[in-house]
Amino acid sequence: MFLKLASKSLIHRKGSVILTTLALTISMLVMFGVEHIREQAKTSFSSSVSGVDLIVGARTGELNLLLYSVFRMGKPTNNMRWESYNNLKQNSLLKWSIPISLGDSHQGYRVLGTTTDYFDYFSYGDKQYLTFVEGSKLNNLFDVVIGSTIAQKLHYKVGDTLTLSHGIGRTSFTNHKNTPFRIVGILNPTGTPVDQTLHVTLQGLEVVHLPEPERQKYAANNQLTLDDYSELKPSSITAVMIGLKSRIRVFQLQRAINTDNNEPLTAILPGAALSQLWQTLSIAENTLRLVSGLVIISTLFGLSAMLLASIRERRQEIKLIRMIGASPFFIYWLIEVEALLITLISTLFSIVLLTVGLALSKNYLLTQYGLSIDLNVLTINTLSVIGVLLLLTILAAVPPSFMAFREANRS
Repeated sequence: MFLKLASKSLIHRKGSVILTTLALTISMLVMFGVEHIREQAKTSFSSSVSGVDLIVGARTGELNLLLYSVFRMGKPTNNMRWESYNNLKQNSLLKWSIPISLGDSHQGYRVLGTTTDYFDYFSYGDKQYLTFVEGSKLNNLFDVVIGSTIAQKLHYKVGDTLTLSHGIGRTSFTNHKNTPFRIVGILNPTGTPVDQTLHVTLQGLEVVHLPEPERQKYAANNQLTLDDYSELKPSSITAVMIGLKSRIRVFQLQRAINTDNNEPLTAILPGAALSQLWQTLSIAENTLRLVSGLVIISTLFGLSAMLLASIRERRQEIKLIRMIGASPFFIYWLIEVEALLITLISTLFSIVLLTVGLALSKNYLLTQYGLSIDLNVLTINTLSVIGVLLLLTILAAVPPSFMAFREANRS
């Protein structure tokens, strides 16, 4: 009976109810959108690298090393020597190691120099390894494997050639035009920075920075396999990703690397560095949540004001309901149910709109920002927020409900 009377009353006052529902829907859309994208961004960042026990680079801050080695953000303050990598590689605690070298780009996309071990051991998400849409991993000196976003945005396919540029900007005045690279593989989408990265060999990256005569020599004879270019060793690399035979020894190795006297190096645990990143961003996160909360509260005040104004217009309705035997408490809870109905309808609309919006923008967020967004908005966190909103709605409806209660007592 409550629902029937409340719904008919809302339909009778559909003009003001629609405006209030629309305002509340937009407010909830903002709140749910901020919460969902915030959680998904954390998940996406955390899934960018998995199975890596340590990342080692030249002495720098933990966050800086994590950002440029994993997320391709910023640039290293210094490189680590190749000899240091070789010494580290000989450590008996290591199961595998992946050297990476950054510093070049192609049309604004980062170039990563590495070895074939990268495609065998690098993983993301829940220990998912890299797979190919077509082609295969690096084999020759001037091979390049590109991420899915690059293939899609630049319309590249296996067999195409491209040239690298010095630096990381979209516009570069130093292009390695005389040493083109041939695309031999395109990776499946990962929802990580890998999608926006070009992967080349360390040897190939070394050649493009040689003097012109030496470059031409290698460019003219580029059909040999990587094993035929053992003389091409970089003097330095950007960082090393390490997997251990036993994770129990991770702190022992980290301490040994950080205190090594041969070269000042920094070894970080990716998970710990990510936690530090979230702590750094917590102020911005809390600010967004506060703004969303204030928008919701202001809209609930508007809901309360709308119901309060309607009580004066509904005195005859209240008298009629009292005449058929309804108690003042019945009138009180009728107004509360009306408020809850408006909130529930707004919640449903906001969730539908958010789901549709995320579905339409999913590919854009993946290609432009590397965010893989789950379309399932109804998470435990969202349900708890809805519960709080319903509780706030009951509180916001107390003034109009109490006023209706008083009117009922006078009747």
